[in-house]
Amino acid sequence: MLWKNSHIDIDTLNNHATHTMAYFLDIKFVEIGHDFLKASMPVGPKTHQPYGLLHGGASAVLAETVGSVASSLAIDPAKQMCVGIEINCNHIRAKKDGIVTATAEPLHVGATTHVWDIKIKDERDRLICASRLTVAILKKKNTNVSSGS
Repeated sequence: MLWKNSHIDIDTLNNHATHTMAYFLDIKFVEIGHDFLKASMPVGPKTHQPYGLLHGGASAVLAETVGSVASSLAIDPAKQMCVGIEINCNHIRAKKDGIVTATAEPLHVGATTHVWDIKIKDERDRLICASRLTVAILKKKNTNVSSGS
């Protein structure tokens, strides 16, 4: 299994997103597999651009959310943290309403970087957006430093 924390569940992931952009856009984690993570997002006024279509930026938020959270599950959170450093999104098909679901699968899970392939599809399994996310894996600074007294 790819995940360092095998006890993680969907409810925990969704609760952790409270007060984030994912929460504002109603992004919900819906499935976790042995090497993939899925999240869905409704398409509507919050995620539209002026023509009434799914905004490319909203697709990028969904892709970065699911990929970054997948990275956070594949590291040791006591010693490491992860941050997105590059995202690419190819917008394939327009979407006016309904639900889109992003699936993040690893292309590379290394010691210092992760690369995720993220496909966003509609309810009919049609490709809406193809994305690739690169995440940096950083060492956490030691917060238990003595005051030197």
